Amino acid sequence: MALVVQKFGGTSVGDVEKIRHVARIIADAYDKGNKVVTVVSAMGKSTDHLVMLASQLCESPTGREYDALLATGEKVTTALLAMALNSMGYDAIGLNGEQAGIVTEDLFNRARILEIKTDKINKHLEKGTIVIVTGFQGIDSQGNITTLGRGGSDTSAVALAGALGAERCDIFTDVRGVFSTDPRIVPEAVKQDKMAYIEMMELARVGANVLHPRAVETARQADVMVCVRSTFDLDDPGTRVLGASIMELDRSVAGIACDDNQARLALTGVPDQPGIAAEVFGSLAEENISVDMIIQSLNTENTNDIAFTVSGTDLADAIRVLEKVKAHIGAKAISKDEAISKISIVGAGMIDRPGIAADMFRALAKARINIKMISTSEIKISCLVAQEQAKTAVQVIHDQFFPYAKEPAETLVNEKLGY
Repeated sequence: MALVVQKFGGTSVGDVEKIRHVARIIADAYDKGNKVVTVVSAMGKSTDHLVMLASQLCESPTGREYDALLATGEKVTTALLAMALNSMGYDAIGLNGEQAGIVTEDLFNRARILEIKTDKINKHLEKGTIVIVTGFQGIDSQGNITTLGRGGSDTSAVALAGALGAERCDIFTDVRGVFSTDPRIVPEAVKQDKMAYIEMMELARVGANVLHPRAVETARQADVMVCVRSTFDLDDPGTRVLGASIMELDRSVAGIACDDNQARLALTGVPDQPGIAAEVFGSLAEENISVDMIIQSLNTENTNDIAFTVSGTDLADAIRVLEKVKAHIGAKAISKDEAISKISIVGAGMIDRPGIAADMFRALAKARINIKMISTSEIKISCLVAQEQAKTAVQVIHDQFFPYAKEPAETLVNEKLGY
């Protein structure tokens, strides 16, 4: 008897009829002889409603009570789904994060899972009970409810799959799988049957809204196969995310991502001295501001210009930090550019395969798209372009690496896009 972990996102359980539909999917997996653990998100936009209520009472709500509030959304879904299964004649039980044994670090709003005590879940499974678990949450060493932050339900599901030794973890959503790029930008985007952990992780980091990088990293560490599937097209097997060692990496590029939430900052007239870069980026790190692309260029014999990118949401804080650094090191000026997008290609097949970067740059050149910055790794190439040209950039790059893609991709886009 195999053990399967399933996860259903917010719009998959958005109303009573959808909950009934999800219950039938769970029951079908159980009827095939599987032990089943299901992780659920809050219904529809209910978490957004809770955030709005909190913001009306507190300007910047965080901390213990905020986590206690946000955790209620998943509890509602868990109870309703267990009721639906019980009404169908199945023995099902709902467990919150504490009852499921999910222990996190002592940190609110973005805690990481430290361990999962599986004794209680296993006892229910041994009795033939279907277990429904709240996603996105756990409990810390002090007994406080904690939440896992963005992508938390995916991370909960994958971590449970690893701890329980599940055969696979099915992530059910509104799309048929992971696509070569965003179908809203490129209608003929290709659904990928398989993708390596490292490819999915890089795509998540550079802007593809499919799985959170933490969830993919958890899957990689536990060696859990993840299947991204549609809740509403059960005949489609979706996309399997698994280890690169068991894949045939016959393609150079697995996917293309576009991130519009980027800003470029430049610190000009920086003294050409040892330790300056450490002070600039160390000061940003102290404020938990992540930096992505970095270029340092010689301005004069004694000064440099340092340009880098940050998330658009971190721009104001980054400028505040740089103003202090500028005064301390004697730099001349700070400039910013918010009208930019980062376009990235990702593929494990790029390793030791020359010409990929040239093909990407050639496609952009033919479309007369100027490249502002470039960064590379073994399996990723990212370019910064003007935001007004971002969609065109994605299209021409897709045409370059997926020339056989001609038919529009049929996909739902209510919850998130598998690209």
